[in-house]
Amino acid sequence: MQALRDVGLALGSTLDLDQLLALILNKITELLDADRATLYLLDEQRQRLYSRIVIGEEARAIELPVGAGIAGHVAKIGRTIRVKDAYRDRRFQRDWDEVTGYRTRSILAAPMKNHVGRTIGVIQVLNKHGGAEFSVHDEELLSALATQAAVSIDNSRLFLSVIQKNTQLVETKEQLEHRVSDLKLLFELESAMGRATNMEDLARAVITSAGRACDARAGGMLVDEIEGGLVLYFFELDALEGGTSPPRAPAPDEEPEGVVVAAPPRPAVKRIAMRRGDGLVGRAMVHNEAVFYSSEGGGDELDDMDMTVSHRLAQMLGGELESAIAVPLEGEDAVPIGAMALYNSSKPHGFSKDDRALLRLVSANASTALRLFRSRLEREQSERLTTIGRLLSGVMHDVRTPLTVISGYVQLMASAPDAATREEHARLILKQFDVISAMQREVLEFARGERSILVRKVYLTKFFGDIEKQLEHELAGTGVALSLELEDRGTARFDEAKMTRLLHNLVRNAVEAMRPRGGTVTIRAYRDGGELAISVADTGKGIPKEVQGRLFQSFVTSGKRGGTGLGLAIVKKIVDEHAGTIAVESSDKGAKFTIRLP
Repeated sequence: MQALRDVGLALGSTLDLDQLLALILNKITELLDADRATLYLLDEQRQRLYSRIVIGEEARAIELPVGAGIAGHVAKIGRTIRVKDAYRDRRFQRDWDEVTGYRTRSILAAPMKNHVGRTIGVIQVLNKHGGAEFSVHDEELLSALATQAAVSIDNSRLFLSVIQKNTQLVETKEQLEHRVSDLKLLFELESAMGRATNMEDLARAVITSAGRACDARAGGMLVDEIEGGLVLYFFELDALEGGTSPPRAPAPDEEPEGVVVAAPPRPAVKRIAMRRGDGLVGRAMVHNEAVFYSSEGGGDELDDMDMTVSHRLAQMLGGELESAIAVPLEGEDAVPIGAMALYNSSKPHGFSKDDRALLRLVSANASTALRLFRSRLEREQSERLTTIGRLLSGVMHDVRTPLTVISGYVQLMASAPDAATREEHARLILKQFDVISAMQREVLEFARGERSILVRKVYLTKFFGDIEKQLEHELAGTGVALSLELEDRGTARFDEAKMTRLLHNLVRNAVEAMRPRGGTVTIRAYRDGGELAISVADTGKGIPKEVQGRLFQSFVTSGKRGGTGLGLAIVKKIVDEHAGTIAVESSDKGAKFTIRLP
């Protein structure tokens, strides 16, 4: 009983599993006066025993299946086995003795059963000192010690499991807090970006949210504005009220009690023109990859262009460029449409990996916002053009009214007998001119933004059939014959109205080139690889050499009565809007224009 009490006190002194197993074997070896002892733990899923600790001259790991050897048999039947002569027992495996040179004589092995009676392992002792055999008393003592050890091992496992679960809970809590923080940041970012009415507001919202989260002193958003080229919207966060830098406590003589200090004015976003690839932010956009820089090393190196841009930024920051991270802003098909960067972390060692990961998260939302913002601008431009078209249609319809009124008053003026009547008619005429001027101003108010084209699927047979009818009416009485060679009768994608205008201009030019003797205009449509090719050829005298080099410039004309020189310039503009090409061939037998559309 004293031995069991001593073992119990010893087992209660630790919950570390490795220490516990070593302690169990030491105590059992001592109490049973054995030469060696091995403790096997059972892997129920694999149905194998493996030793964690081996006490003796040498420590080795042992693994054997349940049912193999003396220990395996004990694990299988769940009862203690006492063997007087191991070499006479068929269950004994001599492999380890042959490998180690050890001579096993007597064996005592007992199952370790927990509080519910399930076997969780086996304790095996070898060779009682003095050559004696293990007794019944030894068997009873080992069984009691094995049960006590099983309970201690279960408690240790439970304790370690609780610690592990607590650790997992702490990690999960931290991950959830981090995730909630990220979601809060993204929500605030979405709200701020949704309120943006121009690119500066959008840049301010993005840089403020990202900069505050990453403790940056400044930031910038590089945007490809298409018409305006690359522009970096640079913004100093330190200039914000309650920015990333901790607030300075005012001195008593600076702010007397009761005086309210006005908030600093809202800092402006600096708009800096950039060239493609300039600086870290330009590199991130061109190479479509994140760029990290730290003056302490461990990041990307700065090249000469980076140094030049960094010097400019450092001047605006009022110091040196100490650290920076830049990530691309991706458009459709992962093609960068800009980039964003943060400069000079307020933390001692610069931007961390978490900062870089957070900036990538922000950049994904900023990319979406930038795409939507650009789409909105394009849609507004398109809507303005649509409105202009409607207004022009209305003007063309409504302008007849003031013109009719003007015509009537002019006729009345001609027959008016006195100056007062003519003066009244003149006043009414001038009023109608005011009406026309108002119509003009109404159109010009909407004349902003780039014109767009309406590309859609066009059935070529119907399209060229309509063109043929229109041109036959236009060519009547000119002595010019029309020949249409439609080799592709499928479909294509282009702006039908603009291509109609293009063909009318080219045919009108051809007719002028063949005056007065007439000739033939040939329109041919065919496929050339993946492109739609349309050629317009005439049988005139060709294009004069003096205008061939500037044929598509506005107001260039040669020998045509009443020509404005705008026809071919309009043709070239329409081709460019379709991302196509136009080629010209000219000889004394005529000229041919070939348009290719993708």
